[in-house]
This record gives sequence, structure tokens and C-alpha cells, in this order.
Amino acid sequence: MTDLHLQARLQKIRGFVFDIDGTLALADKQLNGYQALPGALQTLALLGERGIPLVAFTNGSTKTPLQLSQALAKTGFDLTPEQTLTPLSVAVAEFKRKRHQRVLALGVEGVWRPLVEAGFDVVRSPARADDADAVLVGWHPEFGLADLEAACRAVWAGATLYTVSKAATLASRDGPALGISGALSAAVTSVTGKRALVVGKPSMTALKVACERLGTPADDVAVVGDDPTLENAMALRGGAFSVGVHTGLAGAKEFAALPEGQRPHLSLPGIHALLELLR
Repeated sequence: MTDLHLQARLQKIRGFVFDIDGTLALADKQLNGYQALPGALQTLALLGERGIPLVAFTNGSTKTPLQLSQALAKTGFDLTPEQTLTPLSVAVAEFKRKRHQRVLALGVEGVWRPLVEAGFDVVRSPARADDADAVLVGWHPEFGLADLEAACRAVWAGATLYTVSKAATLASRDGPALGISGALSAAVTSVTGKRALVVGKPSMTALKVACERLGTPADDVAVVGDDPTLENAMALRGGAFSVGVHTGLAGAKEFAALPEGQRPHLSLPGIHALLELLR
């Protein structure tokens, strides 16, 4: 696309999906204490004034959507729990679609509470649930041998293995932070031989849930993020408009080095540059 075509398509976008860490804000390595990145608050405010729906979608599972919206509010973001998505938002939809009922959850409150609130029969590891329909691995810094055994026993007995993300790292103020769920699900895979299905970005289920929340089809949605392998890959695969920003894991060189057809439609220094294009 030419620059004029890109600008024209951007102006016709009817919904936005924003990554959080490295795109809208940066937190510490424990994913607390958010600080808004330049232009982030103003961009969301502008879209609100224009009545363009948006969601903020993190691959993190440390917080429930309510807790996430409250944490972001301390930094000035005006987002409702319905406008904040985590991989658990996707897991709830996917588990209902597949008629899972009993779930073994490995992780903190942000992992298990949304499942409980959605009506699933949730067992929290290291408790055993060999009769579980699904095993979900999320943010679990206290992971130990008992958790691994509980997960493996359930998978061996027939449970489907899921993870919130396979990303190795995520952006923080202190540099790259470890993506725990990918490492832990890899441990389960190494023992059971069963591949973990990703419920977060870049899965097409994640994009579908985001678009449903926006009430907008994917080809009218812009996905804005800092990770070429997550937001950018999800957008391109799903037919959405991809905007890569250089304030997180990847910079201009990393986006430019992607093979043709895998680069974002727009590669920008940050949200502040997107704001200027939208004005």
C-alpha cells in the first residue's frame, strides 16, 4: 500500500485493539506500577470523543480485567473492565465453545478467578484434577514440582493443555520481563508430549473475541502493539490493520527486518505518532 492508501484505511478504522505493556504503558517486572507512554492517554481520549470503540488487550494474566482496569486507572486511563481483555477473556469463550466444565488452573488470581466467575468447576494446582477437561497455564511465579505433576497427570488422563501465552518476554520499564506461562507450559509439553494451545495473542480466537467486544469485523479493526510475533502476526493473519510501535520489545529495525508480507502496515515510533495521524 502507498502512504496515501494507508492513511485512508487508517481513517476508516472502526475499532482499535491496543496492546498494553510496551504500547500504552510500561510497568515494572512484576507488572505493577504502570506508567503511561507518551500520547497514550490522549489517543484513547480522542477515540472516545469520536465514539470509536477500543479495547486494551494484554497477554498477561496477573490480574483480572477488573483489577487491570483499576491498575491502569491509577495512571490516568479511563477503561472499563469490558474494555480490558486478558487471555482469560478468551479462555472463557473458548472453554464454553468446547463445552469444557472442569478446569485445572495453574496460576495466580488473574488466572483462576475469571473461570470461577464464568461458572467453570475450577481446581487450583497443586491440587490434583485428573478428571479435568482442560489444563490452563498462566502467570505462576510459585510454580513447583507438585504443579507440574498435577498438570501432567490431568493431560495424561485426556485433558486439553492450554497456555495464556508462549511469548518468551514482555516489555517492562526494567527491560524484558520473563514470560512465565510459555516456559511452564513447555515443561508440561516436555513431559507429556502434548502441545499447549495458546488462548492469548496471537491466536485467531483472541482476535475474534476482541472483535466481538468491539462489535466490528476484523478488516475494520486496527491492532496496535510492540511485538512482531504477537499483535502484528495476529492482525496480519486475521485481516486486520497492523500498527507496530517502537516503545517495547521491537524497534524500527526489527519491524523493517521482517520478511515482506509479515511487516506491519504502519511502523511508528510510538502511540504519540499514531495520535498525530489520527488528528
